[in-house]
Amino acid sequence: MDQLEVSTKETKSPWGAPALAPAPCSLADVMSEQLARQLDEEGSALSQCPDFSPELDLAGTGEADTDSDLILAQMLQMQFDREFDTQLRIEEKKFNGDSKVSISFENYRMVHPYEDSDSSEDEVDWQDTRHDPYRAVKPTTTPKKGFVGKGKNITTKHDEEICGRKNTARMDNFAPEVHVGDGIGMDLKLSNQVYNALKRHCQTEQRRSARLHEKKEHSTAEQAVDPKTRLLMYKMVNAGILENINGCISTGKESVVFHANGGSFEEMIVPEECVLKVFKTTLNEFKNRDKYIKDDYRFKDRFSKLNPRKIIRLWAEKEMHNLTRIKKAGIPCPEVVILKKHILVMSFIGKDHAPAPKLKDAILNSEDMKNAYYQVLNMMQRLYQDCNLVHADLSEYNMLWHDRQVWFIDVSQSIEPTHPHGLEFLFRDCRNVATFFQKAGVAEAFNVFELFNTVSGLQINSDNEADFLAQIEALEKRNEDHVQKSGKKIFSDTYEGSPPQLNTDDD
Repeated sequence: MDQLEVSTKETKSPWGAPALAPAPCSLADVMSEQLARQLDEEGSALSQCPDFSPELDLAGTGEADTDSDLILAQMLQMQFDREFDTQLRIEEKKFNGDSKVSISFENYRMVHPYEDSDSSEDEVDWQDTRHDPYRAVKPTTTPKKGFVGKGKNITTKHDEEICGRKNTARMDNFAPEVHVGDGIGMDLKLSNQVYNALKRHCQTEQRRSARLHEKKEHSTAEQAVDPKTRLLMYKMVNAGILENINGCISTGKESVVFHANGGSFEEMIVPEECVLKVFKTTLNEFKNRDKYIKDDYRFKDRFSKLNPRKIIRLWAEKEMHNLTRIKKAGIPCPEVVILKKHILVMSFIGKDHAPAPKLKDAILNSEDMKNAYYQVLNMMQRLYQDCNLVHADLSEYNMLWHDRQVWFIDVSQSIEPTHPHGLEFLFRDCRNVATFFQKAGVAEAFNVFELFNTVSGLQINSDNEADFLAQIEALEKRNEDHVQKSGKKIFSDTYEGSPPQLNTDDD
């Protein structure tokens, strides 16, 4: 028994010295007014202590006095607030992520210490800019009664200086793109006439800018496409017709040409390299070109000047039909792949993304130039006699030189000889070709009259251009009268055995 008592005394509690139980007190002592008054005095004395601060260092060395329940409760509440704010910051960061526009949870924070602010001391809050001491003071306005002062010192709202300063201040309401400068700081005074002129000019510029922006959005500009055209191009890539579209290789008055890589389309064979000829949807270049299509019997029933945007699609369809007819005759030209509205996909004339040079830009020796002339002469004869077509815009700019061969391009305006102006267009083509090869030094080149007779098979004897054109116009008039009376074409016998005419439903 004695040994047990000794071991109990030697064993120490791991929790330190045991807390002494408070001395019991009776209910009468608790309810006494004297005890209540004493506790109230102790509390007021603690709150008036200069060393007391609700923001105590919780990470201190443990020297803070925790005997008072009030201090302990405030320390615990502060610790809870800090943990709540930390969790709130985590939630805020998670909610915003990498978004450029963030939402702040600052109003939900429990503690707002100054040192936690991300802004520097030198940074000026945006609300402080309203009280910028360097900002120019706007002119004071006259009261509602319309004047200030009395007697001879009266100043009305129509005073020249007041109106001038008001007009200068009103310039701040102009559009942001109008640079008005610091007129208030310079004490600038604008008359009503000048201010009204500036205001009208700004409004006119805004309307013009809006029209240009709308026109750019709905039209195919140079080296660019409108959203609808871009969508058509994306659909071609998604359908597998094209693998990708690389970029613009040529621009003209009527179209923009892009290079593309052919895709693996099951329904047709797509060349490895293609071009997209995008006809511009701006109508400026097509207003005066209806003469090429309105008298073409293949399209005259579908031609309507009341819907000019359909003319552009008809123009692309016309080039597709002409290229198909020329290709069937064996004349070198791009091969049509597919037509989608005003976008024509063709085979690429060139190699490794490098387009073939135009005949004007090709560097040829005398032998190659002579060879090119005979090729062009033969191709013009076959185009007229076998394909029953007149190029109508043939020149060194619309012929390519590739693999020692001349290629015809840009045949959207090509017409048949029965066109009311078909022979005139043929004479113009012959003049362009003859002039080019004669300047290039080809001695064997025919003059324009010999070339016209050779290509057309007609025998018009005249060395005067005016007489020659007069005879051509007489032939055209006779042909037009014959077509109107009999409904048949004079040149129909030249079309026998040639490729069939392509109707409008071929695409």
